[in-house]
Amino acid sequence: MKKVLRHVTDFVAMKKGMWITLGVWVAITVMLAIFAPSAKEYKVSGVASLPEEAKSVIAQKNIDEHFKDAESLPGILVLQSPNGEVNTKILGEALDEVSDANINGLKDMIPFSSLPPQALAGFFSEDKETVVIPLTFNSSIDTKDLEVSLEKIKSIVSERTGSTIYMTGPAGIAVDTINLFSRADIVLLLSTVGLILILLIVIYRSPLLALIPLVAAAFVYEVVNQLLGLLGKGGLELATQSTSIMSILLFAATIDYSLFVFSRYREELMNHESKFDAMKWAMRETGIPVFFAGGTVLAAMLVLFFAHFGDYRNFAPIFGTTMLVIMFASVTLIPALFTLFGRKSFWPKIPKFGDTEVRKNDLWNKIGSFIVKKPIVSALSILVILVISALNMFNLNYEFDTIKSFPSDMPSRVGYEIIEKNFEKGDLAPTTVLFESKSEITPDVQESLMEQLSKQNLVSSVRPIGTSEDGLAIQYQLTFEENPYSIESMDALEEMVENSNSIVKASNIEGTLYFAGETANKVDDRSINNRDLLVIVLLETILIFGMLIFLTKSIKMPIYMMGTILLSFLAAVGLGMFLCNLFFDIDTISNRVPLYSFVFLVALGIDYNIILISRFLEERKKHNVKEAVQIAVANTGGVISSAGILLAATFAVLMTQPIQILFVFGFIVAVGIILDTFLIRGILLPSLIVLFEKDKK
Repeated sequence: MKKVLRHVTDFVAMKKGMWITLGVWVAITVMLAIFAPSAKEYKVSGVASLPEEAKSVIAQKNIDEHFKDAESLPGILVLQSPNGEVNTKILGEALDEVSDANINGLKDMIPFSSLPPQALAGFFSEDKETVVIPLTFNSSIDTKDLEVSLEKIKSIVSERTGSTIYMTGPAGIAVDTINLFSRADIVLLLSTVGLILILLIVIYRSPLLALIPLVAAAFVYEVVNQLLGLLGKGGLELATQSTSIMSILLFAATIDYSLFVFSRYREELMNHESKFDAMKWAMRETGIPVFFAGGTVLAAMLVLFFAHFGDYRNFAPIFGTTMLVIMFASVTLIPALFTLFGRKSFWPKIPKFGDTEVRKNDLWNKIGSFIVKKPIVSALSILVILVISALNMFNLNYEFDTIKSFPSDMPSRVGYEIIEKNFEKGDLAPTTVLFESKSEITPDVQESLMEQLSKQNLVSSVRPIGTSEDGLAIQYQLTFEENPYSIESMDALEEMVENSNSIVKASNIEGTLYFAGETANKVDDRSINNRDLLVIVLLETILIFGMLIFLTKSIKMPIYMMGTILLSFLAAVGLGMFLCNLFFDIDTISNRVPLYSFVFLVALGIDYNIILISRFLEERKKHNVKEAVQIAVANTGGVISSAGILLAATFAVLMTQPIQILFVFGFIVAVGIILDTFLIRGILLPSLIVLFEKDKK
């Protein structure tokens, strides 16, 4: 690998190779732009999260088998009257008009005008000023077509009744999500580019050093976008959340690797008069670490294929494709661009042949000097900070009500909260219970099972909603006393699922119980997420540890590197949530965030350790341990600090996104990167090397 990579980087650093490399990148970019579809054409609001073997998924499949044409996309129409009680007659006429309008995709709606008064009462709030109308749509309807249909329904009902109308439930949330991300993606991209440009200019005070990495990122972005379009055309669903985080990863990693390349290039320009020779020697020392750092991130992303969650598995091909392109760009496009501009890249502070490399008054030189003199004090002080921060992991409160993550003024969330306020909490998302029997279900059997279900913990009500044509299956609608997304309701349902055989036995019948619906999905969500977190953490740790052994030709060094990064991850989540609560009044976290954070913090954080350790190993050939540590810290400190600040700021841009899960994820990763940059790589890891690495006698 080292010889192959050296041939590549040596070629790129030649005048002829530089022009060929740039020409190939331009040609590939143009060809893909012309002939490949854009990723935008295949974006979806979300992917199926739960695997086929999940209990709630199996339950829904069985329901669909027994009750033909049962699969649908539910929605809830919420009406609020501004002038007292809703007029039942006018509302009925409005809904009849909706039924007669042949709305595209509308599958079923409550026959409101033909229901008796006692049946209508369940759709009204106590003050009669709020009404909820359940609707169902064909599950195959396109989101854009669904948006048009929802607008027609709301327009008809609003015009006839004069009420304020909201559409919530899965149908309303799907439309709102697509609209949110269609606007947010543009904001995210512009914010990322603008922030990186400003920070690069402020840090390096050189316009070309700011523009060259962004030019490289623009090429990479276009290539990745079209490659993902090809994958989308081939059947891969491109979830909007995945592509949003992908764009952050792309810019962050491309800029990071650009900084590592031009930092070493600047050093070599002081040692070589020719800009081509300077890049050749710069890439001979930087090429392997940068390419290997990209490889660790790629490996971390591909490990997500072992997850059971659809959300995590969707990340793997999207992020894997992104990192593969970035890896090749880091050893071809980026060095070619810097070679093209040569010393002019660093204007106005142009490095001259013969300049001194490290100034003795440099901040990181002083830090390196302190570390080698007092490694125990340095290590213990950082360990105390990290351990105290990590202890807050025990105080995490998980939120499973996804809609609470959306903006408070999003129409579907407003409608949801109106229902939550004016109706029983359990009505937000009742659980569907299916009972399959080997013999025909009699009224006595139906009643006996309903009685046993009603006795279960936190159950508010149970009512039968239909028997299959063959009489061998019956559905019940079960509502909880608490919010169906609350941990209490989830625990109660999980207990019911575990005790389902006992429930059937106590009813003196034979058969099988299945539970479907939002609460059942969340129970599976929690269980599978816990499994994925354990599996991905173990696999990724083992894989990266093995790669570090291969890179360092050591066992001890990877232990320092992985141990400090894992501790940093725990500290980042603990400290991040403490600060989220303190500054943003966010006291809950999605159960997705820890795994998202782990993948990015470990993969990206190890990059900085690789750059530091690679420089240490290089200097170790000529100096003793303490001298090699000080030189490595002094030479890499500035560029890694700059890269860390840029990387943290780039992920912090996710805090502009409209959903809380991305806000918290972006903040935690930003905190973690700052910890990695200044505490782990800057002080703790060098201190451990001084303490435990010995000079050869």
